[in-house]
Amino acid sequence: MIFVSDMNLSESYSKFGKVFGVLAVVIVVIAAVLHHLESSETTVYSRMSVDMSALEASFRQKNQSCFILGASGETGKILLQELVQRNIFSKITLIGRRQLILEDKIYESLVQEVVDFEKLEDYAAAFQGHDVGFCCLGTTKAKAGTEGFIRVDHDYVLKAAELAKAGGCSDFHLESSRGADKTSGLLYLRVKGEVEADVERLGFQRLSIYRPAVLLVDRQESRPAEWLARKFLGPMSSVFPTAMSIPIQVVARAMLANALLQPQQALEILENKAIYELGNSPKK
Repeated sequence: MIFVSDMNLSESYSKFGKVFGVLAVVIVVIAAVLHHLESSETTVYSRMSVDMSALEASFRQKNQSCFILGASGETGKILLQELVQRNIFSKITLIGRRQLILEDKIYESLVQEVVDFEKLEDYAAAFQGHDVGFCCLGTTKAKAGTEGFIRVDHDYVLKAAELAKAGGCSDFHLESSRGADKTSGLLYLRVKGEVEADVERLGFQRLSIYRPAVLLVDRQESRPAEWLARKFLGPMSSVFPTAMSIPIQVVARAMLANALLQPQQALEILENKAIYELGNSPKK
């Protein structure tokens, strides 16, 4: 009996060793993949080379106006807060389907334009006279259904961009998604890629497209898949900060910071790493 027990114990140790070995291999593979994702994207900005305070002071003298689409969403809310606190635009207009209740006094000077996105051409006046446009408009297939998702993330965005361009907007900033590709077999990425291409064809003097990875944010609305991703990716982001995710505050700050910079070319696409670097630019 002692011999049998020793054999069973030996087999248990052997199985444990195999399981441990497999886990070790999986961990190494995951780390290698994350390292590849972390290093595969290039960034055209250096955090140390961007003096945000000087850029803000210079930009403020231009006396420009801007509008935000999607200010009630997670990115839009933080972007609005950053824009108001930095006070870099002489006028900020929110364009949305409903009036937002903003109780803080810092929002008193905001202009709000309520529009019907199904009849957006009837509200062309809301898009006139803006120098810069920020588009953070978006929904999900789970929330709006397939047709609703396409209508919001493509049709509404494109129509708004058309009206903004016709209204004199020269600088358009579009929040998209990592992996956006108009030829993708995945609906979400295909629609994001299609709207990128369609907005590009409008010919803005400057079009900045932001492709963040999974957004780390505590949403008010329920998105179970995103919640699981945050729980998994949150701890990982401390080691590989740009491999799979990005804090939503960083995305908003990057959109603001990039608006202050002189563009290198008419079209610029900022992948996750570039967004992270620019969104973490220190104020000097």
